[in-house]
Amino acid sequence: MLNFIWIFFFLSAFATAAFKLLVLDDTQVFSELMTAMFSQAKTAFEISLGLSGVLALWLGLMKIGEHSGFIDLLTKALNPLFNRLMPEIPKNHPALGALTMNIAANMLGLDNAATPMGIKAMQEMQTLNPHPERASNAQILFLVLNTSSVTLFPVTIFAYRAQLGAANPTDVFIPILIATYISTLTGLLAVAAVQKINLLDKVVLVYLGGISALIAGILIYFSGLDRAEMLQQSALLSHVILFSLVTAFIAAAAYKRLNAYELFVDGAKQGFQTAIGIIPYLVAMLVAFGVFRASGALELVTDGVRLLVNVAGIDNRFIDGLPTALMKPFSGSGARAMMIDTMQTHGADSFAGRLASVVQGSTETTFYVLAVYFGAVNIKQIRHAAACGIVADLSGIISAILVTYWFFG
Repeated sequence: MLNFIWIFFFLSAFATAAFKLLVLDDTQVFSELMTAMFSQAKTAFEISLGLSGVLALWLGLMKIGEHSGFIDLLTKALNPLFNRLMPEIPKNHPALGALTMNIAANMLGLDNAATPMGIKAMQEMQTLNPHPERASNAQILFLVLNTSSVTLFPVTIFAYRAQLGAANPTDVFIPILIATYISTLTGLLAVAAVQKINLLDKVVLVYLGGISALIAGILIYFSGLDRAEMLQQSALLSHVILFSLVTAFIAAAAYKRLNAYELFVDGAKQGFQTAIGIIPYLVAMLVAFGVFRASGALELVTDGVRLLVNVAGIDNRFIDGLPTALMKPFSGSGARAMMIDTMQTHGADSFAGRLASVVQGSTETTFYVLAVYFGAVNIKQIRHAAACGIVADLSGIISAILVTYWFFG
């Protein structure tokens, strides 16, 4: 899918530029395309290099959190819930451990740990699947929970915002938390409706009620503040929560007599390698989208959407953040490039820049996850997995737009 999107950007850019040259007599358009190609390639390298320090910091801290037992703690906390939501998986089956570790790793932003655990969970659930080529109910629910992006610690988004000059890189933390909760809850409700899952079970109600009460408390608290105070309080709360988590990681490591310094250095090395490793992907997508924008093709699309929105009498500022939202279900690296381009073009602290950040943190790459997880176990009949995942994505995108207007509009 990403290959088709990448090719589409270049072909659309060429077609639009050719039309401008031959019909509108714009002799500068191809010069602008070449300038965009080289400048975006340079920008991609500079961003990746600049990210190395920030990613080294956060991945070093995450390594401490991983070894100090926070994933194991989350795994134990989530096991009773998954026992109820996936009754076809026997208690203490290896699948439960793998899937809870995957969800826990996603919550903490440990992507490198999450994907292998996700594939392992799919493989373990496949051993219980009576129809190997057909996705089981448990596999579908697990996949939708992944595509709805249960993210509590969106480290990479903070890192990109810091690199691109945001005054408070974590000021989107509370909006992301709200949007990702809504997308996850919507995905769960969609699957539960199809699979007839009993969400009124006492254990399920305790979990959902507790999480919902926390989110409701946040909504009620911030709804009573004016916008300036809300931004100040949101930033303060984000900073307190995040630094408290960092301190908890280090304190837990000290309690377990772990060498927190060596763990941090080990994780920081991965951060540097990650920053260098994304250069080719970032160059590919930023250059492709750069020529798409420089040719005027993006402007044609956004102007068309803006016209429809204006006719409907709706505030149109969200349109500049739509590229990230439209790309997100198909490609994580593509959506990341769209987010970076939006922050570069409009500013990290602009409405569009913040919206792109919240969208990036509120949903996951549905079709990529479908391909990787189902492909790992050779499932061909995905049943209602894609439909429920798309419903969760749409919910996350809409809630991201609304919550961004609420906090930053």
